[in-house]
Amino acid sequence: MSALLEVRNLKKAYQKGKTEIMAVDGISFQINKGECLGLVGESGCGKSTTAKMITRLEAADEGGIFLNGKEITQAGNKELRAIYRDIQMIFQMPVDSFNPRIRLGESIMESMINQGMKRHRAKARAQECLAVCGLPKEFADRYPHQVSGGECQRASIARAIANQPSLLICDEATSALDVTIQAQILKLIRQFQNEMGMTCLLICHDLALVQEVCDRVLVMSNGRIVEEGTPDEIIMNPREEYTKRLIDSVL
Repeated sequence: MSALLEVRNLKKAYQKGKTEIMAVDGISFQINKGECLGLVGESGCGKSTTAKMITRLEAADEGGIFLNGKEITQAGNKELRAIYRDIQMIFQMPVDSFNPRIRLGESIMESMINQGMKRHRAKARAQECLAVCGLPKEFADRYPHQVSGGECQRASIARAIANQPSLLICDEATSALDVTIQAQILKLIRQFQNEMGMTCLLICHDLALVQEVCDRVLVMSNGRIVEEGTPDEIIMNPREEYTKRLIDSVL
């Protein structure tokens, strides 16, 4: 299988007073085309920082990020437009990811218009994406505060898939939702993988969730990847004490 995304020796540190805190400490991994890779670990272990560096929301201190073999670590503004067509992220708190003063449909249309799509086509595409995510087209006229958390997350998924990205990053995308809605969102992600051949990076702290959708799992602790394997390998035969504690926390 060929790699869609490759991360090489990625590092990120933050300054807290006089102390430097290493959030991501030299991690390397790849995601193959069509694969769903799980990145799991406790809060503060560096998962979200990794996602932010991949999407260039934060700059890496060291290391390289390669998309389809092309390095994007230091991509400029013009290159970022093309990158954001290929990589989209779904965030933990969907309401916070939308502009509260803009209707959901306009927010979904924005990325398509930025990519050069005509407004009338972007509007039709936004309604199509809402429908695929189980929301009537009328939701395009609603504001983020006028819908439930689950509905808002569906709208954020509609926005993420609008440009048919190669890689979908889900950063704790279901952790703020109840169990029933979690299952619906995970089912939707699996559907996109099967129907669109979409590659997925699923970031969460719950190994039970990644077991449902992921082909492979990376376990992260203190900014480092400490274990790797299939979901069954990780859950049934964990090698690290840290992984065993993660498993015990959801059993």
